[in-house]
Amino acid sequence: MANSLEFRGISKLYPGVRALDDISFRAEGGRVLALLGENGAGKSTLLKIMSGDQRGDEGELFINDQQVKFADPQAAISAGISVIYQERQLMPEMSVMENLFPGALPKTKLGLFDKRKLYKDALEIINKFGLPIDPTEKVARLNIAHQQMVEIMKAYRRDADIIAFDEPTAPLTDTEITILFNIIRELKAAGKVVIYVSHRMAEIFQITDDIVVMKDGKLVTQLKTADTSEAELIKAMVGRDIGDTYASLSRNTEFGEIVLDVQNLKTPYVRDVSFTVRRGEVVGLAGLVGAGRTEVARALFGADPVTGGTIILDGAVTHFKSPRDAIAAGVALCPEDRKEQGLVLGRTIKDNIVMPVVNKVSKYKIVNNRQVDDLAEEAVEKYSIKTPTVDKIVGELSGGNQQKVILGRWTSSQMTTKLLILDEPTKGIDVGTKAEIYQTVCDLAKAGIGVIIISSELTEVINLADKIIVMHNGHVTGTVDRANATEESVLAMAMLD
Repeated sequence: MANSLEFRGISKLYPGVRALDDISFRAEGGRVLALLGENGAGKSTLLKIMSGDQRGDEGELFINDQQVKFADPQAAISAGISVIYQERQLMPEMSVMENLFPGALPKTKLGLFDKRKLYKDALEIINKFGLPIDPTEKVARLNIAHQQMVEIMKAYRRDADIIAFDEPTAPLTDTEITILFNIIRELKAAGKVVIYVSHRMAEIFQITDDIVVMKDGKLVTQLKTADTSEAELIKAMVGRDIGDTYASLSRNTEFGEIVLDVQNLKTPYVRDVSFTVRRGEVVGLAGLVGAGRTEVARALFGADPVTGGTIILDGAVTHFKSPRDAIAAGVALCPEDRKEQGLVLGRTIKDNIVMPVVNKVSKYKIVNNRQVDDLAEEAVEKYSIKTPTVDKIVGELSGGNQQKVILGRWTSSQMTTKLLILDEPTKGIDVGTKAEIYQTVCDLAKAGIGVIIISSELTEVINLADKIIVMHNGHVTGTVDRANATEESVLAMAMLD
């Protein structure tokens, strides 16, 4: 019997919102089904019900035409389901090989832990993926791309019949994406059910056979990939035609004085990096994974030590010893990993927004709750954050809305941000919200803020930044303005030694 997965009438209710509303569709083995929709459409909720992480309030789930109910994720794994979530579920202080075999460590005939076999089995999987990863290395020491590949290898190792990928390529380079797509084709050839969630349209048309589009918790349409177009899918997802995202941007065209002057910057991770940012200018940092872009951002934000060179902010030489110093001077960072480094997921929207200015809304150490509510409501309105209330836990928001919360934090009326650093600001975010964030970047530049944007999507950097600083192996290999930049020229500079 061929593998199959079917959702029948799945609904899920949360306080104030219907996350899923009567979702029904079938995914067949030997085919790759794309699950599309804006952030907040209900895709992740549906995957969590499928994986036993949550329970639906209505509806039924069928595997191979047999109804199933899962009490917990382990029950789903036992039934042959494996999900690679956008949020990695790894043990950072343990080795790669221990992460690949959680709860299934090999033992000797005497019942003792067999480390040699664990190493051998892990190396076999790593070699199959063609990755330069040491099985004994701590996961915490790997870059984010390789951590994601460990998550994918862990799911692959289980040999599940149903595998779902939730934004798997967001942190990956082209090399790793090629490896992943080869693995997906292998799974497809073996008759597995593959569900693929991504906001990257090129990937959808490259790797999938069928498409299900969701919006606001409802199923909008189901169709074959070969029978549709990117424009048709975007319209189904966002409910409107967004046109050429970049051509429609209202940009800033006049730059002010230099707000940031980086001269021969050195840290334990980068060397001899120099560039400037003017008021109202959007500067892109481009390069492959490991080029040092994030490390430059962390140094400018006071999160990593500066071992050489000079950082001049607003004409004054700065020596930030911590992010607190950087924030006080007017530097803000939206980090690459918003969930781990940018937000306190267990706190409310208003708590997250008010964090850097809590002293400004307090008197005698007593917080003015009215001011806090006003700041949070200001951000919700300004960035169209989808939430029933500012008291909603931020970890319950979609990725796009979480990113908007961070933007709201750094651009509130109580902040005096001079330099805003955006590290992978649209990672895992739908096309509609991307367009909103692009315009937000342009609006912030119009307001006189200097903006640095880091993105692994070359198209994004080239079309959004006024000038692009290209890096490789910790140093700058070239600079080009938007009018003269092409993907080919930037990539060539990104590969220079």
